[in-house]
Amino acid sequence: MSIPFMELSDSYDLIYDEVMEKIKKIIDNTRFIGGKEIIKFEKEFSDYCNVKNAVACGNGTDAIMIALKALDIGPGDTVITVPHTFIATAEAVTAVGAEVDFVDIDEKTYTMSPEKLEEYIEKNIDEKNIKAIIPVHLYGQMADMPAVMEIADKYDLKVIEDSAQGHGAQIDGMGPGEYGDFATFSFYPGKNLGAFGDAGALVTNDDGLAKKAKMLSNHGRYNEKYTHQIEGYNSRMDSIQAAVLRIKLKYLDQWTEMRIKNAEKYDEFLKDKDIVTPFVRDDSKHVYHLYVVRVNDRDELKSKLKDNNISAGIHYPIPLHLQPAYNYLGYKKGDFPVTEQVSEEILSLPMWPELTSKEQTEIVDKILSLQKG
Repeated sequence: MSIPFMELSDSYDLIYDEVMEKIKKIIDNTRFIGGKEIIKFEKEFSDYCNVKNAVACGNGTDAIMIALKALDIGPGDTVITVPHTFIATAEAVTAVGAEVDFVDIDEKTYTMSPEKLEEYIEKNIDEKNIKAIIPVHLYGQMADMPAVMEIADKYDLKVIEDSAQGHGAQIDGMGPGEYGDFATFSFYPGKNLGAFGDAGALVTNDDGLAKKAKMLSNHGRYNEKYTHQIEGYNSRMDSIQAAVLRIKLKYLDQWTEMRIKNAEKYDEFLKDKDIVTPFVRDDSKHVYHLYVVRVNDRDELKSKLKDNNISAGIHYPIPLHLQPAYNYLGYKKGDFPVTEQVSEEILSLPMWPELTSKEQTEIVDKILSLQKG
C-alpha cells in the first residue's frame, strides 16, 4: 500500500459537478476579477469567522503584509513573531520595511510562549519601537490568544493572527479574528480550506481597517476605478478561486470533524508508545491541518517510512532564526532552545479528511515496527 502525505483528490468527487458548473458560468460571463463571487465569499467567510469584515486577496503572505500596512507599520518598527513557522510570517514584516524579531514557543503546543513574549518586550521596550505581535496558529491549534491579548493590551501593541493553518479553530469559544486587530488566512490548495490555486484573506471587526485593507489590495482604490486614495498593491483574489472557496466552505465543518476523528484514531493507536502525540488545550478546538508527533531519530524514521511507501513531512526542519535569509539578525544556535529541539524531533504524519482507518493502521503499524527494528 502506498500512502501519500495528503490526497486532495479524495474530496473532489463531492464537489466536482458543482465546481465545474460554477467555473463554466464564470467563463461564460467573463467576470474573472472582482464581481459577485468575491463579494459573496467575503460575506460568507466573515460570517463563518464570526467577524464583521473579510477582505479577499491574492495569497496568505500578501494578507499579512496588507494587515501590517493597514496598521501603519513600516520602517523603524519592530514586529514580534516566532521562529517556528513558515517564512511567510516573517518575510511579510520585512516586506513593509519593519524589523522582525522572534520569541520562543511553548513546548507542548508549539505556539508562541506568552512568558517569552513578555520577557522580550520588557527587555527591549526602551530600545526598540515595538508595534505589533504576530502569533501563529500552528498545525490547526490557536496560540494562547487570551494571554497574548492581555500582554498586547498592557503594552498597547497591535495583533495580527497568522491563521494560515487555523481555519475553524477556536480557543475559549472564539476563533481567529475575534481576538486580534486582524486575522490572516491562506487558501493554498493544501490548507483545510483550499482554493484551486493561490488565494488569501484578512478578517477584522474594525470597519476602518477593513476599508483600508480593501484599498491596499486593489491599487489604493475603493469603488472608483480611476480614483486612488492611497498607493496600494495588486493582490486581488480571482473570481474562480472565490467561487471554489464558496463551495468548499459549505463542507469545511464536515471535513474538520473528519480530521478530528482521524486525529483521535491516531491518538488511540499511539497511546502509551514512545511517541509524543499532539497536546490539545482543554479550552481549544484543534482542527488538525497537520497531525504532528515527536520522535527520536526522526530523520531515520522518515526515510524508512519513505522506503515503505509512506510519505511524511517536517513542519519545519530549520527554524527561521537559523535560516540563511536571517543571518543578518545575528542569531545563533541555542538562542531559541525549545524551537530548536522541536525542529529536530517533529514528524507530520499523513492527514486529510478521507484518510481511512486501514491507512492509519498501516501507518502506525509501520512506525512501531520500524522503531523496534
